[in-house]
Amino acid sequence: MSAQPHEQEQIVLHARDVKFDWSSLPMHWVPGEPQTGHTLNVLHLALPEGERWFVEIFKQAVPLIKDDRLREDVLGFIGQEAMHAEAHAGAADHLDSRGLDTKPFNRQMEWIFRKLLGDRELTGKAREEWLIERLAAVAAIEHYTAFLGQWMLDAHALDHADPTMLDLLRWHAAEEVEHRSVAFDLFQHLDGRYPRRIRSMLLVTPALAWIFVRGTRYLMRHDPELRGRAKARWRDFFRAGKRGTLPTTVALLREIWPYFKRSYHPSQTGSTDQAVAYLASSPAARAAEAAH
Repeated sequence: MSAQPHEQEQIVLHARDVKFDWSSLPMHWVPGEPQTGHTLNVLHLALPEGERWFVEIFKQAVPLIKDDRLREDVLGFIGQEAMHAEAHAGAADHLDSRGLDTKPFNRQMEWIFRKLLGDRELTGKAREEWLIERLAAVAAIEHYTAFLGQWMLDAHALDHADPTMLDLLRWHAAEEVEHRSVAFDLFQHLDGRYPRRIRSMLLVTPALAWIFVRGTRYLMRHDPELRGRAKARWRDFFRAGKRGTLPTTVALLREIWPYFKRSYHPSQTGSTDQAVAYLASSPAARAAEAAH
């Protein structure tokens, strides 16, 4: 779906203090598809560290912003991403409480985002360049999260899944669509070099694929209810794509190319109106607004 530029201008980004009760969540919350559920569960393992990394980088960038509206958007983005990290960490804690130990995988995510991609002992121009290099990576990642967000809002094949988990994923999806332009606009504002933008996408794409493949295999292998009787298989991934309970490989690959266009802007994809409509109906978001 295409979003009109005016849609973006009307949105004031703000964090929603959502809460989720995981007490009745089954391990296999997509009925009959444990691997599909675990592929989506990778989000709970990777995102808490990843989103906190986003927040730290954006906080460092705020003093460099010279546009008041962009600064407001960035502050709204920071609030939303911090809330996403906490919500997914809560889901990961629930997996741990059910006997699926996520800590070894989480430690790998910590190493990636805190050590490999964390702050370095740099000063002056070198420090700013490392900040912008990571902002370019965030912009590339946000291109995928916006695509996945729109996909999740449209994925009616998942309507039979556990309603609490579905609300978490669709609330998060809607906010990703809502703020899909912020990271790109910030990168363009502070740097915007086309070769850097492309290089970041070429690095981010295989890294994200690796995290999801490795994470799915880890969760399937350590699922106490499967007891080693099943392992992650590519055929199950492709079948889930055909059923519509995961994105298809073709759709994922097709999503790469728009980012390479010099004229690309995130507002060209996704529907802000659809995202706002879901946030108005989300049980968690409505409860958060009522308590505010």
